[in-house]
Amino acid sequence: MTTSTSSTEQQLIDLTRRLLTAVSTGDWKVYRELVADDLSCFEPEARGQLVEGLEFHEFYFSLSSDRPAPPSRVVTTLIGPKVRMLSEDSAVVTFVRLVQRVDSDGRPTTGCHEETRIWQRILGRWKHVHFHRSAPSS
Repeated sequence: MTTSTSSTEQQLIDLTRRLLTAVSTGDWKVYRELVADDLSCFEPEARGQLVEGLEFHEFYFSLSSDRPAPPSRVVTTLIGPKVRMLSEDSAVVTFVRLVQRVDSDGRPTTGCHEETRIWQRILGRWKHVHFHRSAPSS
């Protein structure tokens, strides 16, 4: 059985990729453009706590501006992205994210996380409103 991706679903996958590129490059301006002010999340850095708002995330973005850019590039790959439309104005995007980079000793490394990203159309624009990111279960 072949499934097709609607234009809205493809738009949400593209927005998710753009968001993750902003994260990996430390682009706070693009990140702010894509996320809601009241963004919430569960992620490893939050140590099991629900984080609400942007202050927690801004801290990590500010670190990238405090130090020189690393000499290595970062490659992010989304494995099996799926979009589930909850309504005309809300959707869940799920995937596994692989992040490849070269560490400070010149060795290639690959990180892996399972992610759920929730998007909501607010005033005609898709905004990222919640995510859950965790280490792989297997």
